[in-house]
Amino acid sequence: MGSITLEHDGTLARVTLANPGKLNAIDIAMWRELRALFERLQALPAADAPHAVIVCGADGQFASGGDIVEFAQFRFDEARLHDFHENVVAPALHAMLDCDIPTLAQIEGTCIGGGLEIAACCDIRICAATSRFGAPIAKLGFPMAPGELEVLSCVVSASVLREMLLEARLFDADAALRLALVHEVVADDQVGVRVQQRAEHLSRLSPQAARINKRTLRQIAAGGPSLSERRAHFSYADSADHREGVTAFIEKRPPRFQRG
Repeated sequence: MGSITLEHDGTLARVTLANPGKLNAIDIAMWRELRALFERLQALPAADAPHAVIVCGADGQFASGGDIVEFAQFRFDEARLHDFHENVVAPALHAMLDCDIPTLAQIEGTCIGGGLEIAACCDIRICAATSRFGAPIAKLGFPMAPGELEVLSCVVSASVLREMLLEARLFDADAALRLALVHEVVADDQVGVRVQQRAEHLSRLSPQAARINKRTLRQIAAGGPSLSERRAHFSYADSADHREGVTAFIEKRPPRFQRG
């Protein structure tokens, strides 16, 4: 059985996917833990929450997709298959998407299927030069579930998704960068260093601004913001972060935002 662990040290947190011997394939218990973990992060008071969350895999691999050993338990029954995708996987992905804390994917090795879906839920994706991406589930005889395809479609163009799914095609890191699957490609031994650098940079900026930006982006993706959401957007006017950022600029000094 695999596991997902959370480490929270000051302004940064790290979520690690682990399933030894299976390239961190994601089993049902891991999907449930992923949902619970991100719901817990989202529920933290802003003063206690990390300013950035790094999502990575153990042992130099991100995640190879679902744990195929479990598939025979539910995939051949329509009701159980529906329940797995709609009530286990999709809610876990949406818990990540609904989290206001910025997330960075540290992608090494295999980023396939469910691993690719998890990476797609992260705000910033940085990968190793030898990473591989795709969802070759046509080889297993099944399509991608609607909720998961919807998540990928927010990151990958429709034409690339057709190529990926219909041909079961895998993409290397250079192609992933060209297709905007990732934001940066670095040498294999520098991925962790680079992700840490970018996470620390992000954590020095206004956590309030990051949270509001993520919330507004979700509203736009859903067809909003509504009139009430537009009004609520500007409630930050008298906040400490807003005053500190503007004051620091005027005083020509680095801003000192509230640390979580």
